[in-house]
Amino acid sequence: MSGFECIHRVLEGTPVSGIAPALERAATDAWSARSHGDRARWYKAIDELLEIPVSAVDLDRDAVRVAAAEPLDGEMLSTLQRSLMALHPWRKGPFELFGLVVDAEWRSDRKWARIAPHLSPLAGRTVLDVGSGNGYYLYRMLGAGAAAAVGVDPTQLFVAQFRALNRYFASDRAIVLPLRGEDLGALGDGISGFDTVFSMGIYYHRRSPEDHLGELAALLRPGGELVLETLVIAGDEDDELVPENRYARMRNVWSVPSVPRLIGQLESSGFQDARCVDLCVTTTEEQRRTDWMTFESLSDCLHPDDPSLTVEGYPAPLRAGIIATRAA
Repeated sequence: MSGFECIHRVLEGTPVSGIAPALERAATDAWSARSHGDRARWYKAIDELLEIPVSAVDLDRDAVRVAAAEPLDGEMLSTLQRSLMALHPWRKGPFELFGLVVDAEWRSDRKWARIAPHLSPLAGRTVLDVGSGNGYYLYRMLGAGAAAAVGVDPTQLFVAQFRALNRYFASDRAIVLPLRGEDLGALGDGISGFDTVFSMGIYYHRRSPEDHLGELAALLRPGGELVLETLVIAGDEDDELVPENRYARMRNVWSVPSVPRLIGQLESSGFQDARCVDLCVTTTEEQRRTDWMTFESLSDCLHPDDPSLTVEGYPAPLRAGIIATRAA
């Protein structure tokens, strides 16, 4: 499962095709270096996926979907569900595979619906999603016409989930690599050619968010578009929340800026025309525990007496979608 040679096919004919060998080496090295005790179980689950002829693929819908010519019977659906459940927890979705709905923790379609109307048209673009998870947004990007969609995420389970999904979606224009966004800068100048770069839910997990913004700028061609989605707080350009310990039970939240502060940081990092296109309080309808993600979720992280606060007493999650252009 560790072979990432298909990156060559994904990037063939794109402005960043020359970086494919370096990406393959980096992904293979990362997969080998970061061993995981559950790999054998993941391999087994993927190997045992049913062979089901696909009659239709629809990537332009809330639950990205594959369908079969004939409905699956109950036994086949149960077998498919067991195989996919072996890759629990499912954080991003939803997906619909032959009538089986993978109801992930996040209703990622809602975030996509808020951001997609504000994007420059993705038709023909080469797109990178930093922190892609299992690839839900990659499929939505392809559904919007992207020529190629590359995801990087160091969580190996998410790479395995993408492999399982792509057994049926069978896209040769999408891939998830087991890399961090900061790993990409070491690959040389050839990486700086993506038309659109997404970073959704990463900024506040970086100890130095300014470094993250600089890395994102370096991945884009001049005039390319950044889509940044992150936790924010209300306030002016001087306001920033630096949690003392945890934020909403998360250990690795280092900085939650105000929107004006974030826009100022973007302008200092080589971006122009930065604008907030979405500001939304996260609800327990959008992020919640499901059968496909049975661990704690948002409802466990809000104050029991005041859901406008986290359990630590900080403002409850407010998320902003920012779009900016890399300066020439």
